Amino acid sequence: MAMEKIGYLSFAEGKNWCYASQQCKDPDCKEPRLWAKVDSECGNDKQSPVNILTRQVTYNESLKAFNFINYNVKSNRKWTMENNGHTVIVQLDQSGKVELGGLNGRYKAVQFHFHWGSEVGKTQSPGSEHSIDGERYPMEVKALRNIPSPNSGGKVDIPALALESLIPDEKDLTSFYRYTGSLTTPGCNEEVVWTLFEKPIELGGEQIQEFWEKVYFDSEKKLPMVDNFRPVQPLGARIVEKSNSNLLLPLRKALLLVPTAALLAFAWIS
Repeated sequence: MAMEKIGYLSFAEGKNWCYASQQCKDPDCKEPRLWAKVDSECGNDKQSPVNILTRQVTYNESLKAFNFINYNVKSNRKWTMENNGHTVIVQLDQSGKVELGGLNGRYKAVQFHFHWGSEVGKTQSPGSEHSIDGERYPMEVKALRNIPSPNSGGKVDIPALALESLIPDEKDLTSFYRYTGSLTTPGCNEEVVWTLFEKPIELGGEQIQEFWEKVYFDSEKKLPMVDNFRPVQPLGARIVEKSNSNLLLPLRKALLLVPTAALLAFAWIS
């Protein structure tokens, strides 16, 4: 299951919030159930992620195909990959843009980051934040050996890719869910339009294991970065809509999606 997020993304840097998997290192940090003590908006009623019940979605005929601009172009500018102590985040050159798909206006692709689970023995925990009918997946879209920890060379420039190289098959581009929610880290701002594509992109076990083995929460590289996801939040009175269109744009225009449950953030173009 891949996801993308429309809106501005900001982590509450410098505040003492963490994931539950970090508490053994810092028992005083605020894990997800206590994030409202860090930022009060994290306790509001339109939070993300959520569990989507497919039998309860509302089909919306206006959720047509997206139009992705410059996704078949490999930029000459570099991308930046960073370990910020909570996730691996890739800052894009912002040449890629997206419109239509039920959106009001045009947005530019700003960055994507990852959420993943863990492995204990032969048991793997899923790491995606959203779920569909209660089912979650091992990762939420590599030079990871260059950013093992924050605050110690945790940022590196990487060559840009043509974003179309990260997308699923053309036939899968129009099947998605849509709802309004929040950022999934403090400050949990409720200004996000979520688009969750139905078709997963599969990663091999060795690719996922790269995250488990090479990325750390701490600068000392003693605490592997695992289970860096927020549990699902109550949907409440919100409605989840589902696209109901087989209309596809030409392949040169219908270009997006990021690998396996990565979050792609977009910023409004005024």
